[in-house]
Amino acid sequence: MGTIRKQAIYSSIVIYVGFLIGAVNTWLFTKNGAFTTSEYALTRLFFDVGQMIFAFASFGIPVVIYKFYPYYKDNLSKKENDLMTWSLLTGLCGFVLVVLGGWVFEPLIVKKFSANAILFVAYYKWVFPFGFGILFFIILETFSGTLRKTILPNFLKETGLRLLTLVLIICYYLKLINYDSFIKIFAFLYLSIAIILFTVLFKSRQLQFTFKISRVTEKFRKKILTLAGFVYSGQIIMTLALVVDGIFLASLKNIATAGIFSFAIYIASFVQVPQRSIVAITLPALSQAWKDKDMPEINRIYNRTSINLLLAALFIFLGIWLNLADAFKVLDIQKEYTTGFTVVFIIGISRIIDAGTGVNGQIIGTSTQWRFEFFTGIVLLLLILPLNYFLIKKFGMTGAAYATLISFTIYNFIRFLFLWKRYNLQPFTKKTFLSIVVAAVCYFITYYLFTNFEGWLGIILRSVFFTVLFFSCVFVFKLTPDAMQLVEVAKKRWINFKN
Repeated sequence: MGTIRKQAIYSSIVIYVGFLIGAVNTWLFTKNGAFTTSEYALTRLFFDVGQMIFAFASFGIPVVIYKFYPYYKDNLSKKENDLMTWSLLTGLCGFVLVVLGGWVFEPLIVKKFSANAILFVAYYKWVFPFGFGILFFIILETFSGTLRKTILPNFLKETGLRLLTLVLIICYYLKLINYDSFIKIFAFLYLSIAIILFTVLFKSRQLQFTFKISRVTEKFRKKILTLAGFVYSGQIIMTLALVVDGIFLASLKNIATAGIFSFAIYIASFVQVPQRSIVAITLPALSQAWKDKDMPEINRIYNRTSINLLLAALFIFLGIWLNLADAFKVLDIQKEYTTGFTVVFIIGISRIIDAGTGVNGQIIGTSTQWRFEFFTGIVLLLLILPLNYFLIKKFGMTGAAYATLISFTIYNFIRFLFLWKRYNLQPFTKKTFLSIVVAAVCYFITYYLFTNFEGWLGIILRSVFFTVLFFSCVFVFKLTPDAMQLVEVAKKRWINFKN
């Protein structure tokens, strides 16, 4: 876990810096006197639809890269390695097909969104360059991950993209551009960071192209196509499950409600930051472990990621919930966004459950039983589509939040049972339950001690006290082995520094 822990820490730092910049961006989007809720919602819909474009155009290529790169690396020289050549060409062909599909179905899109989301209809064509940027970047990011070079892609995606967005927002605030120009430039931001990553990989000779079919491609061609087929379907299912709530809200309610919901989701997404960095780092390690049939290593990664991600998720979510109301007041957030508080809580619980089950999806996806991920995806979609439709119609955005909680809890439980029964892998120990109890106790102590403090003073006091209390408990109760190992590393470096 040493390499994983080290890269996870660096990547988490990069991602949190990005989230800090993203928080500034979101504040500028949502504060009084800034963008309207509909204008903010359109930028979020770009991400939702862009993810769908990626899902349909990629043909499962990222998972193919993770699964088969070890075989290409071990059996071919860099000049003979044709994996990235066919991956990028496949993605390009997929995007062309998606654009054709978008043109054919444009009348249907206009019909479904004209009544409640006319702004989306007006800029419908501009989601395609945005989606292409996501596709291009993720393929390159995946390749970087196989090389164990995750920090630069994480920086570009989590920090670089948000810096570019911040510059664009400042230009809008200074009236250097109007909203029409803003959204058209916004459509090319992802493509900008993809080009930067491509340039770095190409100039460092990590990215080389050959159009000659290698012996590895020839040998594994059928397996690659089979994996890609299953993953492709599963990827579409998963993407639909993740973005359908916002799209349904824009269509069934209105684009402003979708914007408020997206803002609430953004706040809850802070819980997932450690998970996003650890997933990217553990995938190559899991692929190699399955190749080497190293079950103890897989079990170790499963257990460590589960307890570490659970602790991180509990700490972040409870810290947010302690200060949410005061934060909205001191930051002068538009009053309409406070209607999303319930959504923040429900989605936050969902994210904690997802984090606490560790990298179960990645373990299944890199194993020989990767088809199971496809079938669980079908179950998820069969749950989340009707739940979203009916609960949104009845309860609005709160219904969408409950649909997510119910669907993903069942989804994670199925994957947990599969790994337990099939491989005798399960991530929970008595420390799991103890962590939840400790986090709850820390929360209530902090809440009642500082319940009468408001504004910035209340936020600072609660945050500092909760942080000190929570991490003290982590070390006192030895809730995770990695915490103690970090202490030992720090001690050794301090001794070496003194000497």
